[in-house]
Amino acid sequence: MKVTVVTRSGRELIKGGLDLNDSATVADLQDAIHNRTKRYYSSRQRLTLPLPPGSKEKPTVLHHNKSLKEYSGGSTNELTVVFKDLGPQVSYSTLFFWEYLGPLIVYPLFYFLNVYQFFGYKGERVIPPVQTYALYYWCFHYFKRIMETFFVHRFSHATSPLSNVFRNCAYYWSFGSYIAYYVNHPLYTPVSDLQMKIGFGFGLVCQLANFYCHILLRKLRTPYGSGGYQIPRGFLFNIVTCANYTTEIYQWLGFNIATQTVAGYVFMVVAAAIMTNWALAKHRRLRKLFDGKDGRPKYPRRWVILPPFL
Repeated sequence: MKVTVVTRSGRELIKGGLDLNDSATVADLQDAIHNRTKRYYSSRQRLTLPLPPGSKEKPTVLHHNKSLKEYSGGSTNELTVVFKDLGPQVSYSTLFFWEYLGPLIVYPLFYFLNVYQFFGYKGERVIPPVQTYALYYWCFHYFKRIMETFFVHRFSHATSPLSNVFRNCAYYWSFGSYIAYYVNHPLYTPVSDLQMKIGFGFGLVCQLANFYCHILLRKLRTPYGSGGYQIPRGFLFNIVTCANYTTEIYQWLGFNIATQTVAGYVFMVVAAAIMTNWALAKHRRLRKLFDGKDGRPKYPRRWVILPPFL
């Protein structure tokens, strides 16, 4: 099969095209492009079918497991694909590790080191129990996230742009410092013992529920590239589309009930807004895919992310 690879501007990426076996897959084409260019490795490539001039439709993205024959219609031995360079990529496990490592390191620094002397505080520092429990809670949360990254999560995409590492690290590391500064401050006023126990108790239950949600998602999602979407079922997924986000938000609510800082609530609201946007998109996608037509199951009526509000 003769494959012509062009850029989005119409320039031919590889002069003369590529000659591949008739049974070649998109992955074989990506490997061939990499071998010829020595720069664009497979995860850096996005290949689509060309659109007619003036068309406003989204181009068809070539799936790496599919045969090139499927995209050529099977009736011709020629195919033209449009190449886009996605830029340097990193694995999702690498991305998540670095974004979670920051808060895990930064927060204890504010607890163990007297950093507040650099901000003008000269008095004696007395550490109330809530600050110690908050440290345990915080470190458990981010240690759990790192362990889930390597041993639980299965990702729908193999890689992420390298630029996301810097963006996500800026988000997590700065918010980690922001919250740690106020929760561990020498002038921090603790909440009542009862409120602290209710907050941390509720938050810990949500953390464990969040872990179980991730276990269910792992069983639901096949390894990258080998399956499509499925209807999430079991546990909280029977009533909430994105139960993993729900438990994530509510576990931060527990932390904030126990520690009661503006910084913590700001982080929770920002995180909830981001996850709500993701959840709405996923809910719409699942309802569209599982519409009950042509033998497809119909997506059940569920909350999106924040029962009893959304």
